[in-house]
Amino acid sequence: MLTGIDPGLVRLRLAGIATASMVLAAAVMSGVRALAGQPVTVVLFAAVLAMISNLAVNEPDLRRRRVTTLLMIAPAAASITAGTLLAPHRLVADVVFVVVMMIAVYVRRFGPRGFALGMAVFMPFFFTQFLQATAAQLAWLLLAAATGVGSTLLLRGWVFAERPERTLDRLVRAFRAHLHALVEAVAHVLAAAPDDVEDALQDVRRRRTRLNETALLVEDNPEQRDRDDGDALALRILDAELAAERLAAATRRLVQDDTPVDENSRRALLAGMHGLGAASATGARTGMVSTLLDGAKRSVDALVAEPGGHEDRTQRVAFAVHRLADALGVAGRPAGAAPAGDETPPRPGRGHTDHEPGGPVAADDTARDTGAGEPEGLPLSTRQAVQVGVATSLAIVVGELISPARWYWAVIAAFVVFAGTTSRGDVLSRGSQRVVGTIGGVIAGMALAVLVGDHHLVALLLMFCCVFLALYLVRISQALMAFWITAVLALLYGLIGQFSVETLVLRIEETAVGAAMGMLAGYLILPRRTREVFGAALDDLVDTADAVLATAVDRILGRQPDTPPVELARRMDDALNTLRQRAKPLDNPLPWRRGRSGYQRALRVLSGVDHYARSLARLSDGVRVPGWAPTLEPAADRVRANLDALRQVLLRRAAGEFRSAEDLVDAAEADAAHTADSRLRAEMLGAARLLRRIDQAVVGFAPALDRRDEATQSRAASAGARLDENR
Repeated sequence: MLTGIDPGLVRLRLAGIATASMVLAAAVMSGVRALAGQPVTVVLFAAVLAMISNLAVNEPDLRRRRVTTLLMIAPAAASITAGTLLAPHRLVADVVFVVVMMIAVYVRRFGPRGFALGMAVFMPFFFTQFLQATAAQLAWLLLAAATGVGSTLLLRGWVFAERPERTLDRLVRAFRAHLHALVEAVAHVLAAAPDDVEDALQDVRRRRTRLNETALLVEDNPEQRDRDDGDALALRILDAELAAERLAAATRRLVQDDTPVDENSRRALLAGMHGLGAASATGARTGMVSTLLDGAKRSVDALVAEPGGHEDRTQRVAFAVHRLADALGVAGRPAGAAPAGDETPPRPGRGHTDHEPGGPVAADDTARDTGAGEPEGLPLSTRQAVQVGVATSLAIVVGELISPARWYWAVIAAFVVFAGTTSRGDVLSRGSQRVVGTIGGVIAGMALAVLVGDHHLVALLLMFCCVFLALYLVRISQALMAFWITAVLALLYGLIGQFSVETLVLRIEETAVGAAMGMLAGYLILPRRTREVFGAALDDLVDTADAVLATAVDRILGRQPDTPPVELARRMDDALNTLRQRAKPLDNPLPWRRGRSGYQRALRVLSGVDHYARSLARLSDGVRVPGWAPTLEPAADRVRANLDALRQVLLRRAAGEFRSAEDLVDAAEADAAHTADSRLRAEMLGAARLLRRIDQAVVGFAPALDRRDEATQSRAASAGARLDENR
């Protein structure tokens, strides 16, 4: 469980190194302060710059990470100088501050390095205003900034620099942990009482998503791409992922079938799943894995060997147990080893092949989201720069009306709500999370401050613990981040003798004002509706899925596409993940959010398309049948046309013309059935079956996605049941 919570220990390393950097920077500047007689401002400045330089730098490559961290010193120094010299001139300082924030958001268009340098401009200026820096402190503040950034560079760039191979090993271990959790969840579905099945299936869906996310982390790891056996490793990981997905899908259909499962069969399947679970457990000894996998296969051998059961759902689960056992067996082999009988291992990618009897069938976001793929109009970074300018201007005015001494809390809240957001719904979600987290943090902070009292050492230790938790959870939830940072402030005010309930309540008020100004700007200034953002992501997904289908068919027919299908399949998987993120505000379970179930159904359909298209891309690497073009191409063209019609329906562009490709796929299958080579025939039939399933998913569900009445929803449920029968 612990292995899977933080794949690769990415969050733990970020929080640990950032906290250590803050401690080092604070210690160094405390010594300087003691010698030079400077105020505590320089210590806080060094600690804050250490934290920001850890959070803002998200370069995957160590060398680029070092260079970006070093480059942060120059914009930070310029910002400190401007902020300190302008601090006495309140109006001018406010105007320049707004401009600085707009620049900080605009430069995000240049990727991770632009994001980091933008934060290096914004945060130092902010803290010169927050700490009311004076010109006499300028030299010491510059030294504090260099100390803070230097502490990060030293610890993150050299002392605790991550070894890529260790990160990859931890990611693979996390993948194994999530696969184990998925297998155990599937076994729980099979053993659950009828009333508990739906909850168990929901748990399976969550675990499938986590397994997929971890597999993507393994693929995106630079060490995996640079290793000599990286292709073989990626192939083993992805084959195991798809085999686990197949086991989950087959079990779901089995328990949802009207025919009850025979108890003897249930026991055999559970024994097989528990064997898979034991073999995939992170604590399993290497020497025992093969024995456990063999035992899992033996548990279901009788069901697999049962004659005439190719359409029986119980037998399909048994085959899925065998399939996953084989995939785990291959994954446990030495690097570069291929399964027996595989003369030419397929190239890895986000596509996979899954086998049934008879043949094959079916990160920080803020640094990465630079507006790529934006539709016509202002780029995301430009639009958000304007929105941030308006939001923070309003926050300064309203914040100073509430409290001339604490207006900066409103400004920081207005600025932060635009980090990593792409639409009005995202802004609303982030702003509300920040307010809720601040309220909770005020309550917790007051409790901690009262308990600690005058014990300064205890308060200091608790502050660093709270900072660590805030950094550890920043990529999980803005609410939790705000919670722990507010607790830090409560302890800090206790240390410097300024703690009061009124001050913490004022923080809630200022945060609420800042979040409200951010939401207002997001809704009124160059607004981007959440559905528009969803539509742009949907366009990208359908375009990549169409490209995967086209290139996979070309590859099967002996043509050489410009881009390999498996590479396009990986892009398609990334596009699906983006679509899921963009759909989250539309899936908000609030009573006024209409159409929520429609978006859920759309994502399920598109997830199915992604799954089958990945499998077809994976299959196309090893099949070459140029003479199949007369029947395969018309079928593929019809499937692609239906997928495009689904896009039109979802985006409300047109009614969409759906014509089933069943007859065309039948013709392609009939053609494939006359192939003399049994292995090639099975692979061709598998390719045709994958096209059929994509078409069934689209044609079977698309009409229901464009309607809202209960009768239509009932018909959609019937269509879904028929689709499962066809599967």
